[in-house]
Amino acid sequence: MRYRIISETGSREENITRLKKEIETADAIIIGAGAGLSTAAGFTYSGERFRRYFSDFEDKFGFHDMYTGGFVVMNAEPEDMWAYWARHIYFNRYISAPKPVYQNLLSLLDDKDYFVITTNVDHQFQRAGFEKARLFYTQGDYGLFQSVDPKVRETFDNEEWTMQAMKAEGFVRDEEGIFQIPLNGTISMKLPTELIPTAPNGDQVTMNLRSDDTFVEDAGWRKASAAYSDFLRRHENLHVLYLEIGVGANTPVIIKYPFWQMTRDNRQAFYACVNYDEAVCPKEIEQRAICIQGDAGDILRMLK
Repeated sequence: MRYRIISETGSREENITRLKKEIETADAIIIGAGAGLSTAAGFTYSGERFRRYFSDFEDKFGFHDMYTGGFVVMNAEPEDMWAYWARHIYFNRYISAPKPVYQNLLSLLDDKDYFVITTNVDHQFQRAGFEKARLFYTQGDYGLFQSVDPKVRETFDNEEWTMQAMKAEGFVRDEEGIFQIPLNGTISMKLPTELIPTAPNGDQVTMNLRSDDTFVEDAGWRKASAAYSDFLRRHENLHVLYLEIGVGANTPVIIKYPFWQMTRDNRQAFYACVNYDEAVCPKEIEQRAICIQGDAGDILRMLK
């Protein structure tokens, strides 16, 4: 499909009003969410938030954001690598995002038949109250390990390990139970060797994040995939709103392209794209589409 950038027609308020109407009248809403949604919620991987928790790793290894750090530490000693990953997992999985963006999105879906497909791996949908049965995390979960042997088609919850690792690094809980750097500022960049995580069968583990064909699609992943396929099948000829939020161009075949295709094929469907700077739409569906450029958190507040 050929596509072009569709600029907002009329005022921002008019576009918001139009999208509100689609949300209210749609038979079903399918949310497609990418990293831009979590960024709008405050889960930034660089800048002040990165330096607050990873300045010691930045000084030692020379990377300047959490995403890059995950690759750089793969060449470090296991005690260093897993100390890094314990922090990365904790601060991007086991706490809620600083801003109520996910909660605002959920409030728009009250009494609506909805499903969410997302490339995000930070669990924020469930933390905000979305039903687990209506979620499909396609790219994995920071809260899961898998064996380095991809033949082992299972994943392993890492919450208990993460909490032990954070304590071992010297982080302390505040009055709300959230780990923080202690007042003396002393934290360790190494885990004790006995805390290096392993699978129940003794295998070494890695993160359950899709990076190549060794990614494990476990029973939970397959169940969510089937639920998403069933939702699409049951609503394929109805008034469906495909609401894409914060999806970039890195993996368009997961959300963006399928949303365009399904909107084109169903004349009752409507497509909406909310994106900070990449609000695009195919020419073929522009009469049944809205592209809103801007911060997802701001747009969702306006929709409320």
